[in-house]
Parts: sequence; C-alpha cells; structure tokens
Amino acid sequence: MQTIEAIRGRRSIKRFTGRPITKSEIEALLDAAALAPNHRLTQPWRFYVLGPNARHAYGLALGERKARKLEDPVRGRELRDNVANEHRALPCMIAVSVVKSENPETAEEDYAAAMMAIENIALVAVDMGLGTHIKTGSVMSDPAARGAAGVAENERIVAIVNVGEPADVPLPKPREPASASTRWVG
Repeated sequence: MQTIEAIRGRRSIKRFTGRPITKSEIEALLDAAALAPNHRLTQPWRFYVLGPNARHAYGLALGERKARKLEDPVRGRELRDNVANEHRALPCMIAVSVVKSENPETAEEDYAAAMMAIENIALVAVDMGLGTHIKTGSVMSDPAARGAAGVAENERIVAIVNVGEPADVPLPKPREPASASTRWVG
C-alpha cells in the first residue's frame, strides 16, 4: 500500500469485530511506532498493551468519571459498568506515555514525538487491514486510569489507541484543503 493511500484510508474506528489481535500484529505496530522522528533521539515513548482486566479497570475509571455527571446514581452505575465492559471487549488497547521532562522544550518535543509514533501505529494498522481509535482527555491523569494502565510515576499518558479489525469504516469527514491554512512567506 502506498503511504498516501494509508493516510487517506485512516479513520477513527469505533466498532471492531471480535477477531483477536495477535501479539505479532501488536509488535509490528509498536516497531513502526518506535521509528517515529524524535529530537535528540530521546525515544520518550512507552507502550502499555492492556489485557482484558486492565482494559476493564481503565473502563471503570473512565465510566466513573462519566457517571459523576449524571444525577441518577442508578443510571450512573449502569453507565460506569457499560463503559468498563465495552473496554474489556476491545480487541486491543495500547496506552502510550512519555517520560516526563523538567525541561519545557524537551517535554514539548517528546510529546510531539509520541504523537508521531501514534500516527505510525494508525497508518501501519490501515496497511495491515486494522483500524484504530485514538483517545485523549483528562481521564489519562486520573490515578485509577493510570493504575489500570500500569504507567510509571515519571510518565504521562498522552493517548490510548484502540486497535482492531473494523466492523465498519465510516465515510471520510470533509476537511479543508491545505491551501486554506497555508501562507507562502517570501
């Protein structure tokens, strides 16, 4: 597959088939991630492949945060449990973190490198016939979510990448052409 085809074919996949993702498939995705550009070759990324129990625990942390927004505690518990069970059922879930740096410039560069590593995962997944859903948000700093992922204290989770065989692939969303945000500076 040509790179541009993978870029054009990449979508956020929200529903996966029940096909398990093999260890060799996960390793191929992570090997591609580790080829991402990173300033000063810091290789700041860390990858945590979550098994069913860890996915469930992460889902409980996320579900609990969502449940707190509901007034009805019964509906809140149902929501929390549904989110946890949905996460347990995912074919593969990878937490991507970066080692924290006290240097603001290094921290920014390392975050950018980790996001490029995640894009490598997404594009190689397309080439392998898999799909991804990249998740970010404040839940990643939640102690329960961090504990579920097994992330070290000196690391920051930057994204969760769900991986699986797509149950369906959504149509592309309209996007502005690059020319709409490009300025040619003399």
